[in-house]
Amino acid sequence: MLRAGALVALGGAAVPLTGCDLFDDDQPPAPDPLEPLAAEAAELEGRYRAAIAAAATLADRLTPIADAHQAHAAELRKVIGRPAPSGTPAAGPTVTATDPQGLLAELRQAEQQARENAAKACAAAPGERAALLGSIAAARATHLEVLK
Repeated sequence: MLRAGALVALGGAAVPLTGCDLFDDDQPPAPDPLEPLAAEAAELEGRYRAAIAAAATLADRLTPIADAHQAHAAELRKVIGRPAPSGTPAAGPTVTATDPQGLLAELRQAEQQARENAAKACAAAPGERAALLGSIAAARATHLEVLK
């Protein structure tokens, strides 16, 4: 089967075939296994920013965690090889609690699930990705301590 980028002999010269998808399967590439973690990191950042907006008294405590999730999302997208989504989502993450203790409880629950997801991804990842995922899982564990 001819593939894009294959060489074809024409008149004694090898001519590359590029840009021709006629013989390629029209299947999009499989999603990268890190896509859900990148989306989760971005969603967590949004939750923290929403909590800060709801209770400004928590800003000093939560802003570094929001910034860490933002950095994690950026690094994961870099490893995946995909840019950050452009524009602002129509409906960003929200929080339902209005009091600081309720907000912290919501964030703890989300952070616990995210830590578990990162740890599972780390265990399943190839070596070149495991270090990044391990450090994200560890950061999420420390976030849980800050949220107590």
